[in-house]
Amino acid sequence: MRIVSAHVGTIPISSPMRNAYIDFSKMDCTIVALVSDVVVDGKPLVGYGFNSNGRYNATAIMNERMLPRLQEASAEELLDENGELSPAKAWDVMMRNEKPGGHGERSVAVGVLDMALHDLAAKAAGVPLYRWISDHYGDGEPDDDVFVYAAGGYYAPGKTHRDLQNEMRGFLDAGYDVVKMKIGGADLSEDLRRIEAVLEVLDGAGSRLMVDVNGKFDLDTALEYARAIEPYGLFWYEEVGDPLDYRLNATLSEHYRNPIATGENLFSLQDARNLIRYGGMRPDRDYIQVDPALSYGLTEYRRVLDMLALHGWSSRRCIPHGGHQFSLHIAAALKLGGNESYPGEFQPTGGFTDDAVVSGSRIAPGDRPGIGLEGKAEFYEILRGLHT
Repeated sequence: MRIVSAHVGTIPISSPMRNAYIDFSKMDCTIVALVSDVVVDGKPLVGYGFNSNGRYNATAIMNERMLPRLQEASAEELLDENGELSPAKAWDVMMRNEKPGGHGERSVAVGVLDMALHDLAAKAAGVPLYRWISDHYGDGEPDDDVFVYAAGGYYAPGKTHRDLQNEMRGFLDAGYDVVKMKIGGADLSEDLRRIEAVLEVLDGAGSRLMVDVNGKFDLDTALEYARAIEPYGLFWYEEVGDPLDYRLNATLSEHYRNPIATGENLFSLQDARNLIRYGGMRPDRDYIQVDPALSYGLTEYRRVLDMLALHGWSSRRCIPHGGHQFSLHIAAALKLGGNESYPGEFQPTGGFTDDAVVSGSRIAPGDRPGIGLEGKAEFYEILRGLHT
């Protein structure tokens, strides 16, 4: 297989909503199409990739550094011993002449291309990506379906408690049992009222509600909120402080007995290792949210999982950020604890295929070859427009 052309674009995934730290009025993302010389049913196989929400586009880095290296590489540098496309070997090519550290937006550029390469490799094999990943990297026995939760509860102009409740009812009607909402964008008393409004919809079951701070709190505020929300018995208390403030997270874990989740803004094996070493994370209850699409792709994410296993962590404690079809396949293939979901948000990239069905907060990745983005009609039309 050879990549004959690459096509890159930037598209908006903007929204008027906000979390505790940023609004999404200017949010965008990079999309890519890698066209191969393999022809099936009269058409070339194409691998597609994009980045998760929360980080802006990395189009320039991709165009100026990563893609030229891929396009200049020989076939032997990109293929495995069986002559099949090797995303892992391609990853090494993309990272040539890059110094350690400085992960920032570079990890996003590589992650988008890594996604497209895995999409292409699975399509060449004629199998869904989760099957390809399980056969190449896992035990060959992937999960049939994956736990998913509905992420929402953002702040928005004029949004009332009743609006928030109706949003959560919509998630339940769509098949989700567990939901997530934002906190930290109002004062404590107002956030507690918002939490209690959602708990009414959940019949008081705190174990079905996650709250997400998006890194806003200092230590004093983190502990103040922890004391206030601990009686609710929430599913988790997410990304409470700055993602690199491991001491804050470790101190919080000493004072808050319920689960903590973090890691969506850690973009490398080294950062994830530091979280485990210094962040006080507890493998019996806490969750790691590293997002493969933002952190150098599945190739690096596998290294993160290997590191976690060495430290006594089960893959079931990993629930990636992202809420899209790529991480859903990874979760099924590598037996993760679940996957985020954004019903209706961050379109057209967010969410799963148009025919996907959520039931009991579980969903199957589907049987389309590769990632299956062809099953997201609106998004696929945009992706196809890159190269046709």
